[in-house]
Amino acid sequence: MIRKMTKANITDYNKSSDEFAIIGRIVPRYDDGIWSYTEEIFKEHYTKQYELDDMDDSYIEDKDRAVYFYYEDNRCTGQIRLNTNWNGFGLIEEIYVAKGSRHKGIGTALLNQAEEWAKQNQLIGLMLETQDVNLLACRFYAKHNFVIGAVDTMLYSKFPSAHEKAVFWYHRF
Repeated sequence: MIRKMTKANITDYNKSSDEFAIIGRIVPRYDDGIWSYTEEIFKEHYTKQYELDDMDDSYIEDKDRAVYFYYEDNRCTGQIRLNTNWNGFGLIEEIYVAKGSRHKGIGTALLNQAEEWAKQNQLIGLMLETQDVNLLACRFYAKHNFVIGAVDTMLYSKFPSAHEKAVFWYHRF
């Protein structure tokens, strides 16, 4: 069951953010105005976890932003945070599914909720950014009709993750 974040359930924010497996990377290529990619599987896999953002309750009342939670047996196992971007797309700021609840359709349900929210706000599609090394997420977005719109090789240059490339994915309605 999906519920919008309210003051009553705001404490569920970030409960579904767990580490995830890094098994490889995509290798993007831009030819004749079209992005494509191949996959490179790493010999050694590792895990990664994003730093958690603090949540402010402004997402509750703002029509241009929203957070939705996915619940299994009254336990929050997924979350998606959305914002209206300046370019007419709905920006998926983050999407999490708890480690023990992956591969059950929760991510798909949250993407469907994001699409419904974006259409209600008269947006032209959805967009997000992830790293080239998050191969499993890249596969997930491609499976759900997202396409690469851009790759940024400098976004993380100040951080220990400087070897990672930012990949911007778009799904136009």
